[in-house]
Amino acid sequence: MTHARISVSVEAEASPSRVFAVLTDWPRHDEWMVLTRARVTAGDGRSAGSRLAAFTGLGPVGFLDTMEITEWDPPTAVAVRHTGRLVRGTGVFRVLPRPGGGSVIGWEEDLDLPFGPVGRLGWPLLRPVNEAFFRLSLRRLADLSAE
Repeated sequence: MTHARISVSVEAEASPSRVFAVLTDWPRHDEWMVLTRARVTAGDGRSAGSRLAAFTGLGPVGFLDTMEITEWDPPTAVAVRHTGRLVRGTGVFRVLPRPGGGSVIGWEEDLDLPFGPVGRLGWPLLRPVNEAFFRLSLRRLADLSAE
């Protein structure tokens, strides 16, 4: 299995507690996360052990990403273990205070690449696209948190 790591961050005007509240309002994910809708499937969605499902795609074409929350540390971090067929590995959002006010929002993913050799060969092309979508999503989160 080949591992891939993505790490992006953006600055936000909103406080860490405000950003974290919007970030972890799972039904609102489609307001900021590109092409993704999320929902709680088990637990309260606000504690370790809760489970989430996120569908990424257009209309019916896309993939389901199932997750379990492994760390819940408001307003600083929420971490997940991806448990789906296509997306496997771990992810974490961190929201840290920015000197002078506001926040820095970070998103890190450590993923097991699917599709064996094809996944390894395609990753150099897909990585910059994924990073761009992640960064765009975090900018949208920052803007939404400032409202």
